[in-house]
Amino acid sequence: MAFSFNFDIPLKTDETNDKANEVDLKCSEVSATVPKKMKDAVEHQPLLDPLSQTENWVPETITIGALPPLLCLNESVFEKTAPEREDNLISGIYEGGLKIWECTYDLLEYIDDEGETFAGKRVLDLGCGAGLLGILALKRGASKVDFQDYNSTVIEQLTVPNVFLNCEDDDENEEKNSSPPCKRKALDATEKLLDRCGFFSGDWNSFLTLLQNKTPSPKFDIIFTSETIYNTDYYSSLHNVFCDLLDENGIVYLATKSHYFGVGGGLHLFEKFVEQKKVFQIRYLKDVEQGLKRHVVSLTFKK
Repeated sequence: MAFSFNFDIPLKTDETNDKANEVDLKCSEVSATVPKKMKDAVEHQPLLDPLSQTENWVPETITIGALPPLLCLNESVFEKTAPEREDNLISGIYEGGLKIWECTYDLLEYIDDEGETFAGKRVLDLGCGAGLLGILALKRGASKVDFQDYNSTVIEQLTVPNVFLNCEDDDENEEKNSSPPCKRKALDATEKLLDRCGFFSGDWNSFLTLLQNKTPSPKFDIIFTSETIYNTDYYSSLHNVFCDLLDENGIVYLATKSHYFGVGGGLHLFEKFVEQKKVFQIRYLKDVEQGLKRHVVSLTFKK
């Protein structure tokens, strides 16, 4: 679910809004170093029939509380096709996106408890892996959801199929009383869904540059990210993404473990990092005591 990027880029400070200027200036002070680049960001254009290669794959159904059931391809289907493996996490090569990690379920449960609907919101699922958080936002009324993961294989073979498994029928049902033949209606539903989605792979900083070069550059009402702070080397890049892509009134939902053994990161170290930058305030939303302690927290801009 997580992915890694560990180099920083200068951030824009020429926003016309005074509050945005203040935020951008703070963000630009985060880091003055530019470590080695990893994978360049790519925007993926799914086929109009993205499920054609998954006809013989049986998805799992994930049910949490009152949330709509979510379909997800089992990561075992990639054993013969994917060069990236869920149990072989290698920094800068494969960052775990083929596996649904525990904290994603914690965040889904929090959304269920709070009854969030996402109506009209623009959402970013950052380090999306299977894409369940963004898919839920689509099903609950988000105007657009962008999905991003470090690995292109994850996006093409897992995220995109999962989005269409879960959401294409929703758009088809909206048009069931329209006049075009079934095949045309299915094509129209696919195109309609694609208009509400964006799919990206690559490292965080080149992803940030890619979005900043769009006209207009997007700002997100909600950023979901789960299990992405396991390595302290990536904190500056993650912080920069939050700074430049979150709307001034937006919110980041971060699901994480207290500590990631073997790589050294975790919530407490990230919280210290954020406090030093003086851009965001962190609020604890949910604590999970079973097993390795886990948390759901929010980040919002300081006023």
